[in-house]
Amino acid sequence: MLNKIKYPLLIIFLSLIWISCNENKNNPVNTNNNNNKLDSNQKESRSAFEYLNLIRQNPNSYSAEIGVDLSTILPQAILKWNDTLEKVAITKANDLANRNYFAHVDPDGFGINYYVNKAGYTLLPNWLTDPKANNFESLAAAYKGSIVISGKDFIKQLIVDDGVPDLGHRKHLLGVGSWFASLVDIGIGIARNPNSNYKNYMCLIIAKHN
Repeated sequence: MLNKIKYPLLIIFLSLIWISCNENKNNPVNTNNNNNKLDSNQKESRSAFEYLNLIRQNPNSYSAEIGVDLSTILPQAILKWNDTLEKVAITKANDLANRNYFAHVDPDGFGINYYVNKAGYTLLPNWLTDPKANNFESLAAAYKGSIVISGKDFIKQLIVDDGVPDLGHRKHLLGVGSWFASLVDIGIGIARNPNSNYKNYMCLIIAKHN
């Protein structure tokens, strides 16, 4: 009689483990990388990602901290981390740092749409007609002596958007307007090169498939 009771309990126990594993697998905040295996730049990228999602949930509460008035910006959905976009962003950030340029179009004449699609994050055909097209990328660079610019500082820099009249980076990050609000996935790359002009670079991609 005892064995007959134990067997169904074992089945239930194993089922609960299977469900738990699958929930963790599909959690958009988790990535395929174990946090202990991330390098320092990747850890900064994750910190920037978490910080941005906090701001998106209640922009006005970060007005004083960031130094700009965000009271008119509506809360937006939490962005989902995407490993493919992260790889593209890391590659672009390293390219900026190592080839010492700062532009959405690289020296080979390609924009981020081309690289995102090539990496397997499929885009609509009309977003790929121009090889220089960029619908999804924000870039930041900063040099403050020997200071290493943190991921959170890069997010603040992009939201302040000093010197950008249309505040395009702020709109991109905080989902201002119907187009930016429709974007759902994010990947961030940070690179450093003491021999480059700006020393510290961030590529932030917020995108959607269609």
